[in-house]
Amino acid sequence: MNSRNKLIKIITELSRIIVGVTFVFSGFVKAVDPLGFTYKIQDYLISFNLTEFFPLALPAAVILVVFEFLIGAFLLLGIYRKPTVILAAVFMAFFLPLTLWIALKNPVKDCGCFGDALIISNWETFYKNIVLGICAFVLLLYYKKITPLFSAKAARWAAIFLVIFGFAFAVYNVVELPVFDFRPFHIGANIPENMYVDPTKADVVENVFIYSKDDVEQEFTEENYPWNDSTWTFVGMKTKVIKEGEKPKIEDFHIADLVTGEDITQQILSDANYNFLMVSYLLEEMSEKYLNDFKNTANFAENNGFNFYCITSSSAHYIEKWSVKNNTDFRFAHADERMLKTMIRANPGLMLLKNGNVINMWNDSEIPDFDSKGVKNFAKTEGLKTNFWGKLMVILLIFLIPLLLLKLWDIRSTGKSNNTTVLCQVKSSEY
Repeated sequence: MNSRNKLIKIITELSRIIVGVTFVFSGFVKAVDPLGFTYKIQDYLISFNLTEFFPLALPAAVILVVFEFLIGAFLLLGIYRKPTVILAAVFMAFFLPLTLWIALKNPVKDCGCFGDALIISNWETFYKNIVLGICAFVLLLYYKKITPLFSAKAARWAAIFLVIFGFAFAVYNVVELPVFDFRPFHIGANIPENMYVDPTKADVVENVFIYSKDDVEQEFTEENYPWNDSTWTFVGMKTKVIKEGEKPKIEDFHIADLVTGEDITQQILSDANYNFLMVSYLLEEMSEKYLNDFKNTANFAENNGFNFYCITSSSAHYIEKWSVKNNTDFRFAHADERMLKTMIRANPGLMLLKNGNVINMWNDSEIPDFDSKGVKNFAKTEGLKTNFWGKLMVILLIFLIPLLLLKLWDIRSTGKSNNTTVLCQVKSSEY
């Protein structure tokens, strides 16, 4: 192999690794939280005025994240090289101009390409896609130089396993709470801390005063506004960001009592007692299959001096109608729909708070029997449920062991095939 071919080989393999690792990571962290990616797709649909496609957002999210994961995994394993490289190139040909448009128009805060695991700006996303696009173009030219890790026969089984693994993992994280929780409301998080940002690192803002004179509006700062000139008429005031700073992990966290309208956010977050929060971003879309478990939890809380709230963004009229229909006596509170979707990936779900700390959370099908087991047994954040590295190791073993066994079988079967070929050649030479 001459120096030119060696260089092409190195560049090709490097491009394969860059695209493969990025696609696998991006697909995996979104497959951890398909509902989060669903909400991101819905944001895009809103910006394009295509809200009628909302029902398709979830299946589209699952298919896209698995598709992305498979492209990356196929590249890293070197299987089905030509179709995989073509799909990767098509993928980048679509998303490169799309992310440029997003960076220019800024319809969403971040593209969501790495879910909540790694949030990057829209321009950073575009620059990342430029690199991936170049690598995909290299692979398109020299895909034959990609080294396959499996024979053609074993590659078929590897592909089947990867498809099953990808869809099973994504669907599991739809049915259950996400295996990994990258959101600021994860178990063990302190909500008040995540709402705070150092004032010296926050946005630098100034007040802008708007005055009108002769039907012409003009903006002034605090230093030059015409406070003593009666020919100017005050119109309004706004806040202008001079320099962007750090943002708190949790913004606009507000909970209001349904009956009084009182802001009870600090009351809940500063309470040294246990607070049960039944979270349903919309009662209209809530599953009522396990509603009795929430009723039992509410009764347990009342009997033991704990607080129980049902927090939703549904209208007061619908809440009243829903409560009568289901014969509930919950204390209802109002909150923003987007915030409720961020708090827990279930509708409904249950969160347990104490001193503003997220002690535990459950989806509707996993609510414990607090009457028989008490609350302290579930007020623990240790163990596999919150052990990031332990859970990651289990998933890696589930992913890698079948591939390693398949590779051993591939080596063994390939060796037998080679031995048979040699033996046939020896026998034929005797005649």
